[in-house]
Amino acid sequence: MTLSEGYAYSVQFLEFNGVDEAEFKALCVSCEAAGVKNSQYHFHKNDLISPKKLSDMLWRLKNGEALQYIIGKWPFYKYEFYVGPGVLIPRPETEELAALAIKEAKSRQSAVVFDLCSGSGCIGLSIAREALGSAVYCVEKSKEAFKYLQKNAAGISNASLACGDIFKPDGIDLPQKCDIIVSNPPYIKTADLPHLQKEVQQEPRPALDGGADGLDFYRAIAELWFDRLNRGGRILLEIGSEQGKDVKNLFTHLPLDNVTIIKDVYNNDRIFSAVRL
Repeated sequence: MTLSEGYAYSVQFLEFNGVDEAEFKALCVSCEAAGVKNSQYHFHKNDLISPKKLSDMLWRLKNGEALQYIIGKWPFYKYEFYVGPGVLIPRPETEELAALAIKEAKSRQSAVVFDLCSGSGCIGLSIAREALGSAVYCVEKSKEAFKYLQKNAAGISNASLACGDIFKPDGIDLPQKCDIIVSNPPYIKTADLPHLQKEVQQEPRPALDGGADGLDFYRAIAELWFDRLNRGGRILLEIGSEQGKDVKNLFTHLPLDNVTIIKDVYNNDRIFSAVRL
């Protein structure tokens, strides 16, 4: 079977079985079976691929398994990150947060960055790789996610990893102060979790569940981490699409300037940004 034949068969199989985004997922799994990137498809259309490997991936998609977990890695910003059951899948909208944090880190000399709720490390490790003069500390509570964080951090000398709970900052081995706090914390309301897409429900619940109102982790950052931020330091947080006003209110009592809610490309609330006075 050639790559082009495998792709055509995959599209047909996935569409017949009602799998959404059939063409995109077919391209991903057929290229994975060929060992090439999606962008290289047209240059390798006649390469031979393993029908069994492709078939195994297609059946896993049919059964509702997340595409990213099947492939075992996923692109984010300029890099690829290992992912699997137990860790949140990197998403395109989070790249906007990473880009802002990278720009901020590059604008400073020897920035100290805390990446809270780091998961796979896609944000913090992208910062470390782009802003080489920075020192990035990635904090993750889940032992399962931490395994992926360790794997993704291999060879990145300016990234340090800490397995810890951001609700208990005193138990985490970190510098006392930082210049940037960045985080994509869990922010989905507990009651909304059962209504998420089937594939999203495969992701670890602790990485999604933001408590009854979806704001538990923002409260923790405001109450327990703000004092760790140097004057002139910046907070950058991903937020839910309608959480801008509520997150802003949680920080109103703190000495902050340039408090902004940044919209994403779909004009939804996406990033809370502020500078400590």
